[in-house]
Amino acid sequence: MNRLIWLALSLMLTLPVLAASPVSSEREKELRNLMIQDCGSCHGLTLNGGLGPALLPASLQGKSADYVSSVILDGRPASAMPGWRPLISETEARWMAELLLNGGLLSEQGS
Repeated sequence: MNRLIWLALSLMLTLPVLAASPVSSEREKELRNLMIQDCGSCHGLTLNGGLGPALLPASLQGKSADYVSSVILDGRPASAMPGWRPLISETEARWMAELLLNGGLLSEQGS
């Protein structure tokens, strides 16, 4: 009986970790394309700004990955920034936010 309780507790503790699995390399490619094409249509293809503000590391300085990912997921009220929650997960939004904050998308584009 003790083993059964231990197994149940172990599963309860590991399920949240499994649910927040990392982004697959295939999905990373899709998200990079989304960021370049869809985000770039408002924020500029080089992320220097346009209809929306610049998404360069210097422009995002002082903003946390949590904040940036919440804007990605839920948009900004009273602005043209839509929420992407129907299309991407919280884990994917966090991955995108960290990529923007670290300038990773720009280095991949050769900018």
